[in-house]
Amino acid sequence: MHVRILNSSALLLLLSLAGVAGCGGSSSSNGNGVASKSPQQIVEQSSTAAKSAKSVHVSGAVDSEGSHITLDLDLAAGQGGRGDISENGMHAKIILIGKTVYINGDASFYRHFGGTAGVQLFEGKWLKAPASNEDIASLSSLANMGNLLDSALKSHGTLKKGSATTVDGQAAITVQDVTEGGYLYVATTGKPYPLQLSKSGAEGGKVTFDRWDEPVELTAPAHSIDISELEAAAKH
Repeated sequence: MHVRILNSSALLLLLSLAGVAGCGGSSSSNGNGVASKSPQQIVEQSSTAAKSAKSVHVSGAVDSEGSHITLDLDLAAGQGGRGDISENGMHAKIILIGKTVYINGDASFYRHFGGTAGVQLFEGKWLKAPASNEDIASLSSLANMGNLLDSALKSHGTLKKGSATTVDGQAAITVQDVTEGGYLYVATTGKPYPLQLSKSGAEGGKVTFDRWDEPVELTAPAHSIDISELEAAAKH
């Protein structure tokens, strides 16, 4: 059974084109100083802060390459992640623990990839596979904090510093990718974490980063079905 899951490459592409986003504040005495930096320095400091974090919650929705993708993920650095991802009405839960990924899709998800037989065999069940499995590697990368941040925090085109603002009530400084039209919002109090990526238009969306450094519990689901074993059996 081939389970090439969701157009996650489109999401990663959008993240990289959108620039970086985060929260920040004014240049008051209790700020972290990032608002006074150049746009390039703001991006660099935000990237450094994000990559040093223990965990993050990532949520949002994007439209890219004809797909509407939503995600709601809790990620732990060096460990994995868990949450929900959907594309065009198909929904799947995902858990990444180390080098193993677990996926539980809804009926439309399994019908798309395995037809009626796929629904009958797998609906309500967890599938298990190596995270490097070529059919699901791009989806697994979304639950990998390091991989997702590497994609999200790349800058493209000319950067321009914008005005001070707030994201969900938190003070932020804006950085715009003038070439691609994306915006980054970086925290100006506390650590200069990225808090939000946004890009307008048909190929756009918004992804929010919050709950930095909060505990993330990862537990493997019981009685999962090993995709590797199914594929090996199908060859004999």
